[in-house]
Amino acid sequence: MHKTITSLQNPLIKQVALLQEKSRERRKTGLFVIEGQREISLAIKGGYLLKTLLFCSEIISEEEIFVLKESANSETEFIEISSEIYEKLAYRSSTEGIIAVANSKTLTLKNLLPTTRHQPPTTHNPLPTTHYPLILIAEAPEKPGNIGALLRTADAANVDAVIIANPKTDMYNPNIIRSSVGCLFTNKVATGSTSEIISFLKETNINIYCAALQASVPYHTCDFKGSTAIVVGTEAIGLSEEWLQNSTQNIIIPMQGEIDSMNVSVAAGILIFEAKRQRSAP
Repeated sequence: MHKTITSLQNPLIKQVALLQEKSRERRKTGLFVIEGQREISLAIKGGYLLKTLLFCSEIISEEEIFVLKESANSETEFIEISSEIYEKLAYRSSTEGIIAVANSKTLTLKNLLPTTRHQPPTTHNPLPTTHYPLILIAEAPEKPGNIGALLRTADAANVDAVIIANPKTDMYNPNIIRSSVGCLFTNKVATGSTSEIISFLKETNINIYCAALQASVPYHTCDFKGSTAIVVGTEAIGLSEEWLQNSTQNIIIPMQGEIDSMNVSVAAGILIFEAKRQRSAP
């Protein structure tokens, strides 16, 4: 039998609402909220531990709950909630009647090591090879929607890591999880200051390619086959001087219209997939 909650005044329900609304509460407790079956499944796949799973049996079937029970960690508590509570907590009516409370991870740069890995010889590839990392970095993105779009781009390209420099919001903001469609959990993600990240890149011998107007060359003329970090800034401000001073090469996407900038996630997608194209070329 499941525990059931029907009151909006229940302390757990109040805490879930706080976790959704307040980054301070997320930082204090080390917990955050995930909404939707796909997002929750990706979080489990990404190694996140679910503390509590709230479900509305009027929306989600017993079979679907059983599948989640099989994949979730054994300590996860499953609690049935009323449709009134679900409607109060859910941001979207299309999230299949399920909300989870999960333990957050510490998204530090050291968790990205090792960034390079040696591939041993195999029958199909008799020569050992070295994997050269491809990393996407965004400095101070303000809109959760843009961060979510960057994470989706990174997932699509299967980059080695996404790093957010000088973040303006915590990565477990519900709007980031929602706009990334759960790709927060499918990417290796880290945050840090610009200075910390530049030091990390230099220590690990990763080339820095900054999307900037100054002293730039067209992006497609650069060689991204080696260890590469592609760095993008905001549309309004661009990258800070510290990035430009430490850049291996500034790169630009030639514009043929009247404006000289585009959405950061669109620009990142163009640059990342050029790197992927080069790496797949014979």
